Amino acid sequence: MRLRVEFTTEPFDLDEPPRHALVARDVIEAAELDAVDVGPFGNTAEGGSDAVLGAVDALLRRALEAGATRVSLQVNVVGESGKSGEPGESEEGQG
Repeated sequence: MRLRVEFTTEPFDLDEPPRHALVARDVIEAAELDAVDVGPFGNTAEGGSDAVLGAVDALLRRALEAGATRVSLQVNVVGESGKSGEPGESEEGQG
């Protein structure tokens, strides 16, 4: 299964990136993900479910430890190898 995570950390600082934002960026860039897009107001990463979920765990822990007071995130299923990835589909009952 492939997942996409979108996240932001707060509080914001428009003058320079806060420590928690830099830590979050480092976590995501170090993870074994296929696609990473880091921006000033939002970040996106995509990859296999184990890699994304592991990165989200590390992101939450390290960003909060670095001073984040809020981490907003959304995780979406974007497909599976050899499957359509449609929500609600399963292999059970097929055949």
